[in-house]
Amino acid sequence: MTAPPSTPVMAKGAVSPVRLEADYEEGLSRWLWLVKWLLAIPHFVVLFFLGIGYLLVSIVAFFAILITGSYPRALFDYNLGVLRWSWRVQYYAYGTLGTDRYPPFTLADVPDYPARLDIDHPQQLSRGLVLVKWWLLVLPQLLIVALLTGGFGSGGGGGIVGVLAFFAGVALLFAGRYPRGMYDFNVGAHRWAYRVAAYSSLMTDVYPPFRLDSGEREPV
Repeated sequence: MTAPPSTPVMAKGAVSPVRLEADYEEGLSRWLWLVKWLLAIPHFVVLFFLGIGYLLVSIVAFFAILITGSYPRALFDYNLGVLRWSWRVQYYAYGTLGTDRYPPFTLADVPDYPARLDIDHPQQLSRGLVLVKWWLLVLPQLLIVALLTGGFGSGGGGGIVGVLAFFAGVALLFAGRYPRGMYDFNVGAHRWAYRVAAYSSLMTDVYPPFRLDSGEREPV
């Protein structure tokens, strides 16, 4: 009898193959957050169509991994680009309200933007895990992410982070400052969500830790 495929687990304190970082900014506008829903509409429209491509690419990658044990680099880079774009928009808009700098329209990495995401391209992936990790193994993580962000995978602007972003906006309006503890927790919640998104999208075999690593930088 063949043993079931094992899931690589990230050791406590280890650096994840998914790296989400942000830069805390002083001096954010007191009022701009009130209209970011309008300013971000072009990005929401583009992300809708990119999301369709993301789903199709993930399906193709599923069969590629099942047959060859590897995630084609061009497909991986596309899905990574969509996740990067999504994180920048969430950071600007109501996922975090962490910056007033308008997100660029690009799938590429933008090193000087205050919200960044990178994922290591795996040399080899398990052919067995690809059958179960995206719907079964990830289920407990998806439930947590839904609570944190109001969505699945990379989440959105709902859940706990949506509440935090709203109160951050109120704090900006009256005090002109984003409360640091609120900010750190918000970024940590998104970090958890994007680790889960990468795992459920077959981009890594490293199971996301049940751990909220808050703050601007990944744990060392």
